[in-house]
Amino acid sequence: MLQYTLNRLFWLIPTIIVMSLIVFLVSHFTPGSPLDPAAQGRNSLSNEQMANLRAHYGLDKPLWVQYRTFIWNALHLDFGTSFIYKTRTVNEILAGTFPISLQLGALALVIAIVLGTLLGVLAAMNQNGLVDYFSIGVAILGTSIPNFVIAIFLILIFALKLRWLPTIGWDLHKPGTLVLPTIVLALGPLAILARYTRSSMIDVIRSDYVRTARAKGLAERGVIVGHVLKNALIPVITLIGPLFAAVGTGSFVVEAVFAIPGMGKFFVTSMSGRDYPMIMAVILLYGVFLSLMNLLVDLLYGVLDPRIRLA
Repeated sequence: MLQYTLNRLFWLIPTIIVMSLIVFLVSHFTPGSPLDPAAQGRNSLSNEQMANLRAHYGLDKPLWVQYRTFIWNALHLDFGTSFIYKTRTVNEILAGTFPISLQLGALALVIAIVLGTLLGVLAAMNQNGLVDYFSIGVAILGTSIPNFVIAIFLILIFALKLRWLPTIGWDLHKPGTLVLPTIVLALGPLAILARYTRSSMIDVIRSDYVRTARAKGLAERGVIVGHVLKNALIPVITLIGPLFAAVGTGSFVVEAVFAIPGMGKFFVTSMSGRDYPMIMAVILLYGVFLSLMNLLVDLLYGVLDPRIRLA
């Protein structure tokens, strides 16, 4: 197990390098420049001013020199100064926004895992019943309706009509501000997990060893918990890693609707403004986060099913 973990962590390094190289090249070969007046919010710049800015940010150097400089600085956890927010470094922006996005994503994923798994299990145990139809309905709504539509609908009911919850903000000391954005962000992953849990549970329930366990006289709860659930959760856990990386690094729509000062807004504005340092930092953060979550999922396989040996 230890050797497998160290091997995966070792291969994380070339994976991150290749990913950063692809993002770097795509960003730099895309038409336009981060120093264009439109991207910087200015009316016009003289050629001399443009040349001075390019020299200041190192954009006048060959691409391989720029990439080498970026990698060297990234190894020292220095991602430079934002091209758009010139008075703030990328590290300062991420330090103030990433924890908020992570809190929102973690709460949303906990709700999605608990309710999604429970709904999928109940639906599989009551096929073609009321719970099964309700699970299918939730899955359809969660995957087909956009986040902002659900957010506006919940705001109209619980904030404006009933006045139970606030409409904006994020404060751990005020639990009311956490409810609506967490529910909105959790509904999509919840629907996906419920659907996959139901499908996996049905496949396992129809297995020969489950019929044998029932024929031996085991109680239904013992059959579900001891024989069905562990095997059915293995394909479901595969989804948790990417889902956690996706919701844990920010959702621009949810953060924008509820005015949450997370990382999503800065990532979107960096894309539109060609803010190279911010783009590279967020992509690297997402890549590392995704890789670590996938590694954690692989390690959980051996916990759920001792027959799985990681080598």
